[in-house]
Amino acid sequence: MSEDFTRVDGRKPDQLRPYRIRAGILRNADGSAEIKLGKNWIVVGVYGPKEHFPKFEALQDRAILFCRYHMAPYSTTERKSPKPSRREIELSKVIRSALEQAVILERFPEMSIDVYIEVLQAEGSTRVASITAASVALAEAGIPMKDMVVGCSAGKVNGKIVLDIGEEEDKEGEADLPIAIMPNLKKVVLLQMDGKLTHEEFKEAFEMALKGALELYEEQKRALKDLIEKMKTIEGESNE
Repeated sequence: MSEDFTRVDGRKPDQLRPYRIRAGILRNADGSAEIKLGKNWIVVGVYGPKEHFPKFEALQDRAILFCRYHMAPYSTTERKSPKPSRREIELSKVIRSALEQAVILERFPEMSIDVYIEVLQAEGSTRVASITAASVALAEAGIPMKDMVVGCSAGKVNGKIVLDIGEEEDKEGEADLPIAIMPNLKKVVLLQMDGKLTHEEFKEAFEMALKGALELYEEQKRALKDLIEKMKTIEGESNE
């Protein structure tokens, strides 16, 4: 890969967009998180575990994980209908499937855990950014998990393999490869591909996305540590 290759936003091929994750941002949720990745701005609220209604739908051996991915009408350049689109319904299922592999649902039979994802501003790769933020929100809610879940994307643009596909690159690119992993267990929980890659290109894109995911995993940990320190400070001030 040419070292002088730069992208439409000036990034290097293996460079993430600027990112920031914050935990504990919603007062009325059991757990919450916010991720900003480039111009993406996504907020997640987690509610539960709580008794599932209607009761006849509850599972005897585990909790039900409900996930809703929703894009605000003003989140894209063209106004989006507030009604759930087919894509939003599909991505809700994709995100739920990734998170279900980490959450220990067996701890909460006959209960439910709700994950609400609100995309306030979209700029490509929102599914992996949503998974990354949702994992932090679940952790902040105290939901037991086997591991964190973190996602990232890679793809092919102008014949080059690049990390963290943005909106313009997604429109003009030749392939998009979103992944999500449990980093400590070294398990892939999401792997999709849109477009065509050779075997070697796929390997390069996957390794690049994996590297990006591990970088974002460090940011997940930092966000949770910052929240713990903030809580300790508040507790210390209240005891004075």
